[in-house]
Amino acid sequence: MFKTYLELGFKHILDVHAYDHVLFVLTLCAVYTSKEWRKVVILATAFTIGHSLTLALAVTKLISISPPLIETLIPITIIITAISNIYHAISKTDTGRLSYLLTLIFGLIHGLGFSTMLKALLGAEDDFLIPLLSFNLGVELGQLPIVIFAMILSYLMINIVKCKAEYWNIILSIFGIIIATNLLIK
Repeated sequence: MFKTYLELGFKHILDVHAYDHVLFVLTLCAVYTSKEWRKVVILATAFTIGHSLTLALAVTKLISISPPLIETLIPITIIITAISNIYHAISKTDTGRLSYLLTLIFGLIHGLGFSTMLKALLGAEDDFLIPLLSFNLGVELGQLPIVIFAMILSYLMINIVKCKAEYWNIILSIFGIIIATNLLIK
């Protein structure tokens, strides 16, 4: 059972049809250079903590929010993250703790996006704690390849192509805004 839900969480975050999760993580990474990978791992973990909380609340039926509302809020979280990144690049200010807090809150929203699918899967389970934990661990592990890809891409663009870090941040963030806006108007 543990392995099954671990694989489901891992595959869910990397599902090409659920690219909003990948886009969020990439946009989250845009503001950081490859030298700052530890900060990105902390942000990804804050995201996981957020969605773990809402998954637990949704699975225990303590919270229920309309899926269409969540599907609208998810691209908005990407757009807000991207705008924050651009502001950071232009103003040259450190987003610091605000980024961690926003990422945790946005993780809560993204967790609600996972909840419908997970509740359907857990319907037959007597005990949901192990499946819930293993699914969340799978999501966290699924984020690692995205973070690694983003950090390698950042390294290549900044150190090999010689694109300024601020410009790379803006380029990746604008890409995030364009794709997220497309998700909103679908």
